Amino acid sequence: MKASINKTEVMIQVTKIFKFEMAHAIYGYDGPCKNIHGHSYVLHVSVTLKNATDEYLLAPGFVIDFKMLKKIVNEAIVQQLDHSVVVSKAFIQAHPQLADLSNVRIWEMEPSAENIISYIQKQLQLLLPDAIQLQKLQLFETADSYAEWINTKSRFHE
Repeated sequence: MKASINKTEVMIQVTKIFKFEMAHAIYGYDGPCKNIHGHSYVLHVSVTLKNATDEYLLAPGFVIDFKMLKKIVNEAIVQQLDHSVVVSKAFIQAHPQLADLSNVRIWEMEPSAENIISYIQKQLQLLLPDAIQLQKLQLFETADSYAEWINTKSRFHE
């Protein structure tokens, strides 16, 4: 009887870190964040292969070329948000004089860290190559405060 060889499911995750400056305000919040204020955001983007089943990655041996990941995230996220002011439609209705500024981005939802990371996740899901799975995002507003998105539909969480 021939012994069967079981290929092992592996998860190798790679992470690239991005930085951008952005201001926002949380409309209706009863605290200092109701005012326009800025953060030096740090974004960690972690990806893996959807179907890695060997002990090692086949040539070229990458989950994704870091240059490709950098290009995707820079074009879709960093260049769109860096040095911008993100506010909700509700905030603009209360402060219409801001609507015509070139660096103002108006969103349906309040631009909390949680909603910003949800926006980032949706944008990246559309642009990553088919073989690549977005695994985790971390968005730091400060050195010790961050929002995190984790792919719970991943084959590694089943």
